Amino acid sequence: REEKQLELTLEALISQVADLKNSLVSFIYKLENEYDRLTWPSVLDSFALLSGQLNTLNKVLKHEKTPLLRNQVIIPLVLSPDRDEEIMRQTEGRVPVFSHEVVPDHLRTKPDPEVEEQEKQLITDAARISPDVAQKQIQSLNKMCSNLLEKISKEERESESGGLRQNKQTFNPADTNALVAAVAFGKGLSNRRPPGSGGSVQSGQPGAGAIIAGASGMQQVPMSGAAAQQQPMLAGVQMAQAGQPGK
Repeated sequence: REEKQLELTLEALISQVADLKNSLVSFIYKLENEYDRLTWPSVLDSFALLSGQLNTLNKVLKHEKTPLLRNQVIIPLVLSPDRDEEIMRQTEGRVPVFSHEVVPDHLRTKPDPEVEEQEKQLITDAARISPDVAQKQIQSLNKMCSNLLEKISKEERESESGGLRQNKQTFNPADTNALVAAVAFGKGLSNRRPPGSGGSVQSGQPGAGAIIAGASGMQQVPMSGAAAQQQPMLAGVQMAQAGQPGK
C-alpha cells in the first residue's frame, strides 16, 4: 500500500513539475525573443501562472496522503562515465552521463551548507523585525518605486516630445529659395520708379530721380515752427538743382 501511494505521489509530482517547466520555458522564450513587443500585463500573467503552479505543487507535497519524501533514500545503483542514451532521453538532453561528478548535484536533497547558512540568517533577521517597522519599510519601498516609475515616465515623455520637435520642419524651403534668389540675383524685384518723380535722369545715375522726388515731396508737406523755416531753404535747393539734373 505504501509503495502504491508513493508511486501515485511521484506521478502527480512529475506531472506538476512538467507543467511548471513548460511554463518557465515559455516565459523564458518570451523574454529572449519577444522582448520588443512584450507588455507588462503579459509578464504579470506569466508570473501569476508560475505562482499558481508552485502553490499547486506545494499543496501536493503538503497533502495528508502524501508520504514523507524526506524519509525516502535514493541510492544510485550504477555509475558510469559513459554516455547513457536513456538518461539523455529522460532528462531531455541535459544529463548525458550519470557519473560520480553529477550524482552529488542531481541527487542532493538539501542545499549547499553556505546557502543553508544564508537562509537561516535571513529568517532570523526577518523574525527580529516588528510588524510596524516592516509596514514602514514596505511603504518606503513603495514610495521609492512610485518616484522611480514617475521619473521613467517623465523621461520617456520628454524624449518623445524632443524627437517630435527635431522631426518637425520649422521653415518653408520655397520661401527660403525665393529670398536667396531675390537677395543674390534680384529675382522677383520690381523695376518701377516711385510715383511723382520728375525730371530726366542721365544713364548710369538711377538714384538722381529718387533724390529730386524726395526733395519735391518734402517741399509740398506743410510744416510748422522750425520745420516751416527750413521749407524755403529746401525749395531753394530744389530750384537750384532743377537746372542740373543728374548731380
